Amino acid sequence: MQQYRKVEMTVGVFVFLGLVAIAWLALKVGQVGGIGESGYTLTADFDDAGGVRKGSDIMMAGVIIGRVDAVSLTDNDHATMILRIHEGVAITEDAFASVRTKGIIGDRYIRITQGMEDDALVAGSEIEETESAINIEDLISKYIFSGKE
Repeated sequence: MQQYRKVEMTVGVFVFLGLVAIAWLALKVGQVGGIGESGYTLTADFDDAGGVRKGSDIMMAGVIIGRVDAVSLTDNDHATMILRIHEGVAITEDAFASVRTKGIIGDRYIRITQGMEDDALVAGSEIEETESAINIEDLISKYIFSGKE
């Protein structure tokens, strides 16, 4: 009887440690509650957010280098985004940020293209050069209505 209780306690401890490890991993990967938040923030001002929302990827050369922390509407009807960039990734002062789509109808993300400058942006700086999403509906309507005159 004593042997079974010892085995049950050992299994219980391992199950508990496994659940704690899974919970920690979920918090770290999901960046819930600020636990997984590291890096530095930059801001970027877009004419149109084009479906980018909090948690959207930020990519450079096809590699995820951060996530969008927040998207808000400014007084001048622009979309301001707070971009959280991973530590160790330097963004040049003349970098270019654009809203892109993964695949044909995929999620929207922010693509960062480095410039030619050597100086890097510091935390809290703004990416000055931005390009909003291409709106397919606007392009189609311009094409349809341009021929009717």
